[in-house]
Amino acid sequence: MSTAALWLHTLAERFPLLLDELTPSGGRTLRERGGPPSGGGRAPVRLYVSDALRDITDGVTELEEAVRERLRLRPARPAPVVVRLRRLADLAERVAELPDLEAHLISEARRMAARCGRAVGDPEQLVRLAGRCPACDSVSLRALPERAVVMCVNPVCRHVLDGVPEETLA
Repeated sequence: MSTAALWLHTLAERFPLLLDELTPSGGRTLRERGGPPSGGGRAPVRLYVSDALRDITDGVTELEEAVRERLRLRPARPAPVVVRLRRLADLAERVAELPDLEAHLISEARRMAARCGRAVGDPEQLVRLAGRCPACDSVSLRALPERAVVMCVNPVCRHVLDGVPEETLA
């Protein structure tokens, strides 16, 4: 599976969680409770979830349009976000033939997956790497795939490594 397809798959898995986060909880209805709720009102709207949902929906739509235009494909029919993500993942091999488009696709999919994860409260993934930090010589190297960064997590050091291969971050 290519890096682009991996990030698109990750986003497709997280997006339904974002929708669940936006919908009201399955608590009892007003009639079942026997009166108005205590506390005087509805649960507050979590605007950051709504904003993330809009940003990701718009981003996936624009990304699919851009990829299809660049590959000289006819425009796709409107579809839910998860369907659009599957269609983009199906095009990942063709996108890989255009390095600039592939880099853009990976960057956007990674950004949207991270935003979705933050909105639903997922902690950022850390991947332990073999080897030592070139700055402090500790065995504290970690990859943060959602940020495309490899860094030393030693509190005294916090060195960020440059020029890390993409495979390390996938």
